[in-house]
Amino acid sequence: MPFHYPNGQLFSNHKTSSEKNEKKKPNFANRGMRFEEAINLSNEYYLNYDIAVIHKKPTPLQIVKVDYPKRSAAVIKEAYFRQPSTTDYNGVYNGHYLDFEAKETKNKTSFPFKNFHEHQIIHMERCLKQNGICFVLLWFSSLKRCFFFASEDLIYYWHQQKDGKKSLPLSIIEKKGIEVPTKIAPRIPYLDAVNQYIQQKEL
Repeated sequence: MPFHYPNGQLFSNHKTSSEKNEKKKPNFANRGMRFEEAINLSNEYYLNYDIAVIHKKPTPLQIVKVDYPKRSAAVIKEAYFRQPSTTDYNGVYNGHYLDFEAKETKNKTSFPFKNFHEHQIIHMERCLKQNGICFVLLWFSSLKRCFFFASEDLIYYWHQQKDGKKSLPLSIIEKKGIEVPTKIAPRIPYLDAVNQYIQQKEL
């Protein structure tokens, strides 16, 4: 089903065909779990144990074409995004506003900048101006490695695309980011990295 931005442009997640095929074969930590699903389960864990209130943001859609093959079933054939998406998740943790994006790639040595849109970068900049904690969770599916990467660092390197750089090297992510080892509960314990990030900022 095609989705469109408010200006009518066709939405594309900018993934290669191989990455799309990979997404159809869930293999998160050998548990048949996709990255986003693992984050959602982690958020449920944090909510159930009164640790944090983090939710995935709903995407407002304008439905323009619906087929009714049966009276009891409707199939959406075409829809538009009412507004450009910002980031995937937001909420509150220990008095802090959190706002973050979750991305994944099959690449083993770098993370492509094409996974991020300009309006997402602008949104992160605005959140940082309000002293929010803004970051991205980067999942290297081929390596089974997850990283917390602060938005201020992402924004800095993202703007270097003007100099021809099209991706963020893994070596920089390892140096500047915080690796998040996967667990059973929560699946993605990213709040451990948030705590480390907060401590580093307070030094």
